[in-house]
Amino acid sequence: MKRMSRNYLLVSGFWLAICGAVNGDYSTAKAADWPNWRGPNHNGISNESGWVAVWPEDGPKALWKKSIGTGFSSLAVSRRHLYAMGNIDDRDIVYCLDAETGQGIWEQSYPCPVFAKSHEGGPSATPTVDGSAVYTFSKKGDVYCLEATTGKVIWHKNVSEELGAKAPDWYFAGSVLVIDDILILSAGTWGIALNKTDGSFVWQNGKGPPGYATAVPFTAGGRKCIAIFGAKGVAGLVAATGEQLWQFGWETPWDENIADPIVSDDKVFISSGCGTGCALLKFQGGSVDEIWRNRNMQNHLNSSVLWQGHLYGFDESELKCLDFKTGRVVWSQEGLGKGSLMAADGKLIILSEKGRLVIAEASPEGFKELSSAQILKGKCWTVPVLANGRIYARNASGDLVCVDVRAKAAHVSMKTN
Repeated sequence: MKRMSRNYLLVSGFWLAICGAVNGDYSTAKAADWPNWRGPNHNGISNESGWVAVWPEDGPKALWKKSIGTGFSSLAVSRRHLYAMGNIDDRDIVYCLDAETGQGIWEQSYPCPVFAKSHEGGPSATPTVDGSAVYTFSKKGDVYCLEATTGKVIWHKNVSEELGAKAPDWYFAGSVLVIDDILILSAGTWGIALNKTDGSFVWQNGKGPPGYATAVPFTAGGRKCIAIFGAKGVAGLVAATGEQLWQFGWETPWDENIADPIVSDDKVFISSGCGTGCALLKFQGGSVDEIWRNRNMQNHLNSSVLWQGHLYGFDESELKCLDFKTGRVVWSQEGLGKGSLMAADGKLIILSEKGRLVIAEASPEGFKELSSAQILKGKCWTVPVLANGRIYARNASGDLVCVDVRAKAAHVSMKTN
């Protein structure tokens, strides 16, 4: 198990207000931007509807492809721009592309080792777009604030060098979460917060290594809070001050707490791989009670989604549906490897470990595949993104592809950049 554990890493990242708009290429479809890790609602679920889920035999049309460098960072889409990251020759590169055509708008790069420790390496955190800025977080602790339209560096901090935050074994991975005027990072024992305007220090909870998940926002008692999955457990904090409200211990071999917590009202779901399993917790005031715990869902690399009372996610290499209230397995499906998924319009958008894009019903009635197509080769651990009628997906080596699922597909020829 130890050897297998060290062969896997994280694909993570994440906050913002929804930027949905109806695109002129749609009939009754509702389009939506995806400006940060896990989307505008931070739950892996898009509000987009009306996109095409049933495809012809040869699959959806590929609009463009681009090579962006090694990495596991997912994609952010905002205002017709797509933001992506990769590593080439020990430099992280941030790309701003035209989301429709794949044409380059700007690139910004900075030194960062690829950190290929038992995996291909490259950035794990996803760019976060907030207003006129885009924020990135490197494996070695660099936080960059870039101008979203030009890529100009507004400010830069390194939380390891400046705040003494220790990196975990597979380096920093969680994406930047924006709440009001602060950035929250999965760094330090229970998080670090910086001012989003100038990067100045706001609060820090310890200097120990963090987990690999991204902080998740929720509201409790009228206050904006976060759930943060650290190296040794999960905690609830007040976002503005870092005050700890509650904590629950959750130890995993090699501290691989990777998948984001899922918060629903006063409950939080956590899950880890390496034989650990999952649990549903209930928090109230400063106390946390365990509702159930089992090994039915071991999210090793990617987070589950909660949809209409059921959890959908990868139990290591098996896709499963669990009852949220009880943790009971409702159905399971093999053959997709260590895949990833998001949800939209009552459907699951799944990318298998080997690059097969699958659309299936998000239903407890059983696994029902609607369409599938081979869109990538190589290792695919990064969750795909649906935004404005297009699905974007990448592999570890940096092949990025955009496929057309618009209700009225535009006649755009394949472009390779």
